[in-house]
Amino acid sequence: MYWFDALVRALAWLAAVLFTVAGLMLSYEVVARYFFVRPTIWAAELSQLCLIWGCLMGMPWLLSARRHIAVDAVIRLLPVAAQNRIEAAAMLMVAVFSAIVAWKGWDIFWDSFERGRTTGSMLDLPSWVVELAVPLGFALLFVQALIETVRSARGRAADREIALE
Repeated sequence: MYWFDALVRALAWLAAVLFTVAGLMLSYEVVARYFFVRPTIWAAELSQLCLIWGCLMGMPWLLSARRHIAVDAVIRLLPVAAQNRIEAAAMLMVAVFSAIVAWKGWDIFWDSFERGRTTGSMLDLPSWVVELAVPLGFALLFVQALIETVRSARGRAADREIALE
């Protein structure tokens, strides 16, 4: 699955860029609002869009790099084989949850797309632009969780010491 790993890495970099752009837009908004008394109509909404897409596109990389929060104080006391089985079961639960969110998120996105809903803000962007991030992000997380399930079941999970940095 080298191509998927490359895609996930590229999306993680895209997420980093989106976070940077959001920070720049919000900084610009602060300067425009408080120093020049000329607030923008676009900075807050577009920065929210960048943050939502960035968070959801970064989820698969976070899972593969084991950067999500994990409470494993008791599990680390078990033998490595048991740890791998428990981790595989946990990854399978992440996959199930992600599949459900992607499925339901697609319904919400499609309904907004068909009805032509908008954000109702000054920019009045189509709602589906934001909502599409949910099914896409969770579909990617689903695939990554399945990959991690197989890796854990085979005993080749990410190095736990590296993940605990």
